[in-house]
Amino acid sequence: MEYAKYAGFRIRFLAMLIDVLIMVILFSIPAGFIYGHQYWEGEKLIYGFWDVLLNYILPLVLTIFFWVKFLGTPGKMLLKLRVVDETTGDSISVGKAIGRYFAYILSTLPVFLGFFWIGFSDKKQGWHDILAGTVVVRSESKGPFEFRSE
Repeated sequence: MEYAKYAGFRIRFLAMLIDVLIMVILFSIPAGFIYGHQYWEGEKLIYGFWDVLLNYILPLVLTIFFWVKFLGTPGKMLLKLRVVDETTGDSISVGKAIGRYFAYILSTLPVFLGFFWIGFSDKKQGWHDILAGTVVVRSESKGPFEFRSE
């Protein structure tokens, strides 16, 4: 069993940028074609069925699927990062993944402080990780991982 090496803020931020680029290509650009220039220039929060499907439902479902099945989104997988349970070091449950996803909302308040918390936490956890009971580790293997006591 491998000991975990917690992933820090910068590598996780890079993984998030990769994921955002993928999401824009897969979801936002098609929505732009469907709704035209008003999609990019308008002030509506939601433009219709395809907007909800492409920019809210599919990202939620795919993110949870990737966390549970592959231990990370494509950006995390590319950078050899794994989202795992903080106590067992094993893959996370669907319930834990859903909780982590919605805890992202709290991590953005105020001014993304919950994400910057990664840089100050001993286990490199953001608020969403703390609330969901997860950690992000750097590893080539798929776990399960052990955690060294400090």
